[in-house]
Amino acid sequence: MSSVNYEKLLKDFEPGFEFVAPKAIPHEEFHDRIERLRQSAAERGHDVLLIHADGVKTFKTTNMFLRYACDWAREGVLIIPTDSSKEIHLVSFFTQSVIIPPPGEPIGVEKLWQVGALGEEYSGRSGTSEAQLIEAVAKILTDLGYSSTSIGLIGDNSSTKYWEGLRAKLPKLKTINETQIIIDMQTIRSKNEQAQIRASAQLMDIGFQAACHVTKPMVTDFEIYAAFTFAQMARGGESGDGYQIGINRFGTHCGKPYGHKVDSGDLINLYMSALPYNGYTAQAARMIAVGDITTKQEETLEVCTEAVRRAEAKMRPGARFCDLHEAAFSVYVEHGYLKDDLTATMPYNWAPNDDLSAREIPIEYVREVDYEIKGRKLNHVYPAVAGPHNPNLGHSVGMSGNPKFNITSHNTDIMDPGMVFVLHAQWLDPLNSGANIGNCYLITEDGFENLNCHTALETVRIKD
Repeated sequence: MSSVNYEKLLKDFEPGFEFVAPKAIPHEEFHDRIERLRQSAAERGHDVLLIHADGVKTFKTTNMFLRYACDWAREGVLIIPTDSSKEIHLVSFFTQSVIIPPPGEPIGVEKLWQVGALGEEYSGRSGTSEAQLIEAVAKILTDLGYSSTSIGLIGDNSSTKYWEGLRAKLPKLKTINETQIIIDMQTIRSKNEQAQIRASAQLMDIGFQAACHVTKPMVTDFEIYAAFTFAQMARGGESGDGYQIGINRFGTHCGKPYGHKVDSGDLINLYMSALPYNGYTAQAARMIAVGDITTKQEETLEVCTEAVRRAEAKMRPGARFCDLHEAAFSVYVEHGYLKDDLTATMPYNWAPNDDLSAREIPIEYVREVDYEIKGRKLNHVYPAVAGPHNPNLGHSVGMSGNPKFNITSHNTDIMDPGMVFVLHAQWLDPLNSGANIGNCYLITEDGFENLNCHTALETVRIKD
């Protein structure tokens, strides 16, 4: 398609519903989070809580703990004394990512510090930002009178070098990993958080409607991805979906655009995940079939669709997550796809060998004309194992990158109002058939809310 026509693909597009943007989470809720963090730290015998998120080169952070605690979207170490009369400090700006993303103000922070991006090649200055960050945090703790006290640490694997450096700088410190505190606080989402996740889910629905609007033979996967991205970002999505939107004749549900032109027999999957709205994201998956597809492909699409329906029928406060898992995978068992729903023994696409050693990917040439135009060839069959993408039905959602619970056969926890999670039924038999279909759900007092209610689970059909 000529480039002069790209922007015309969305002509006359209108979403099937009106998107009403929710307000951002109010300051009062962030203040309440800080007080809950303080209380939890005090109950564990700590005088200070440190929360860390590192920067990554894609202008994002390694976790969303700071975004949750004080609405800060970049790297930093948040210093929270349990004594509320003492000031909260945030030490930040220690990477070379000079973009200051919105929101631009850390809520509840009395003092904000800039470490600076250092290094001879970058700034002509000696030293490292990592060392100066440790120095800055150690000085603040000392000035506050906390150089030899008990400190709770919240972070991830990237935090280790900073915690080790801090202990070396202040050897009398007693430090304990307390990351579980902030994880547990996010199991039940507040009404304001629910509104942000609902907005993300609605933007996914609008993006999918836009993708369907432009999909027709000879349109490329790039153009489908662009239509999806434009429609949701124009209404407030914080970034383009960072996960999987792609096309494959066999239903490969994890792919990226590479210039494939839509053709009869194609299966298109939109696995919509990293689409944040005010830091919160939902997750959903939809399929599009173009023209005639095989009988096996039709069966797989229906298996995955029915799996979500059966799980949904079991969803209510007090129900166990493992019961949802069993209901969904009963469809797979009935059709001979699986023997049972046991997570621990279930074959899945990216599984290692049974002894947990690395599995060799089969070498086999797979013809893909549009890929070969770019000067590349597919010489392996991905993935190496037929099965669902994951050995589970879904997982919690809320803030991308933060730890989550999975919906497995061994998860006997019960559902409580305020929990938000995705159910995605998946299957991929390489070079044969595949599907990935799912909704995002919120458990309510009397049942559940399907947050992706504006688009149907059923596969969208495009005539060739």
